[in-house]
Formats: sequence, structure tokens, C-alpha cells
Amino acid sequence: MDEEFRVLTDRVRASLSSPEETRAHASLLALVRQGSPAAREQLARILVAPEQPLWARETAAFVLGSAGDRRAFETLVLLLNYREPARCATAARVLARLGDPRTARAAAALATNPLRTAYSLHPIRLLVELRAPESVPALVAALERQLAARDRHWAIARACVEGLGAIGDERAVPALTSAARHPRLSAAAAAALARISGGGGLGAAPTRRPAPDKSGRARVR
Repeated sequence: MDEEFRVLTDRVRASLSSPEETRAHASLLALVRQGSPAAREQLARILVAPEQPLWARETAAFVLGSAGDRRAFETLVLLLNYREPARCATAARVLARLGDPRTARAAAALATNPLRTAYSLHPIRLLVELRAPESVPALVAALERQLAARDRHWAIARACVEGLGAIGDERAVPALTSAARHPRLSAAAAAALARISGGGGLGAAPTRRPAPDKSGRARVR
């Protein structure tokens, strides 16, 4: 997490455009370094105070979310579907750590929102990582929408295909079979189907080794 916070800090610092913002950022970092309950309360107020810059909200949400404080949830979900991929990726990592039970439902809503398809890559990846009950239905719905669309977002469709293969749930087979008919998705879909049929997905049960008999040879059960 320390390395992630350093990357976030460097990214924010590079975006600051005035001496006033630079001073405000330095003050925020000093607050973070305190690490006290009072400092955490001040960070939580930044999330809801009016006219706070987005970089301040992002920094506060990162620190609180990484510490398991669920007050960061709403800000992290906002950033998960933001137009800047770096912010989306950071929010996804913190949400995965936060463990809020609302996360999968929020990610599923973002992944299946037809008005936000271009920004849905990180919600899709988060659903794959979570492997929550919402994950497979949302990924299938997002993939089917892309297959039916006239102007497809191929990167989004491919992320759905690869994610469904990684999860390894048989409910994805019809959608993946349809995806396999598209040249841009055929290889990924075939690999995903092979993982599901072979039990190689993340959701598959581990293979059991035959128990040895008294002679030390494997005994078939």
C-alpha cells in the first residue's frame, strides 16, 4: 500500500497547477502522516465538504478505504467509473481491500450501465476479482450487450470474456459460445470455454488426488 500511495501522491502532485494547490496538498499529506483518530475524522470530512478538489477526495478516500473505513465507499465508487483510467484502477484496488458488502452490487451496476460502457473496464475487473454472486450475471449481461451492439467496445467485450473464463462458471457458456463467433473475440472465448469445460477457472474446485493404499500406490475411489 505504501508504494500505491506514493504513486497516487506523485500523480496528484504532477496535476497541481498553482502554489495554492501545492500548499493544500502538502497540508493534506501532513494530515495523512498524523494517522490519529482526529486526523481520520478530518479526512472523512473532506469526502463530503463542498468545493473540495477531486485530488483531495481521492487521497482521503484512498487512506480511509485502505484502513477499512467504509465512509470512503461512495467516493471510491465514483472514482471507479471515472474518465481517467489511473483513478479507476486505484479505486478498484482500494474497494477490493475495503470489503464493503455493497461493492459487488455497485460494480455490477457500473459494468452494465449502457451510458458508461467506455469507462466500465475497471468495474468489470473488480467483479472478476470479487467473484461475488453478482459477478457472473453482470459480466454475461455486459458481454451480451456488446455482442448485440452495432458499435462495439471490443476491449470491454474481451475483458468480460477473459473474466468469465477466469471465474469458470458454466452459466457463461452460452454467451462465450456467441462471442467465439466474432473474430476479435474467438481466441479469448475459446480459451475461456476450455477453462470452464476443463475446470480451470478460479471458481473451480481443486482436483483431488487419489488416496494411497497401504502399499503406497494410488487407490481409485
